[in-house]
Amino acid sequence: MAPGARFTLPAAAPGTSRTLYFFAGSSLTIGDRAIPARQRVVLRAEAAPSLSGGADESEILLLQGRPIGEPVAQHGPFVMNTRAEIQQAFVDYRSTRFGGWPWPSDGPVHPRDERRFARYADGRIERPGE
Repeated sequence: MAPGARFTLPAAAPGTSRTLYFFAGSSLTIGDRAIPARQRVVLRAEAAPSLSGGADESEILLLQGRPIGEPVAQHGPFVMNTRAEIQQAFVDYRSTRFGGWPWPSDGPVHPRDERRFARYADGRIERPGE
């Protein structure tokens, strides 16, 4: 939010979970309540809160969604429904690296002299301009 900006967050559908993270800036006010920096605020879905920024720029993150109504298990990068599924994901990763990695390096990028490409599951390779 720009310095001194004001914004009204529209109400959400009933049953929606809403969390606002105020992570940068000197001050933020929601309604008449001052929110300290680097704080999380749980918002009511049916409310349409007024946000007011401070004297400098403020940064906020709004997370909003409806509950999926299923159990959630998480460990490291894996999110599944049960601990058993998490354990299986680790087994799969250790044994196949999710189907294998066809390049000689685990690095997130390829050498600069290689052109961009996409490799599909059927083995087809597509390069821009070809």
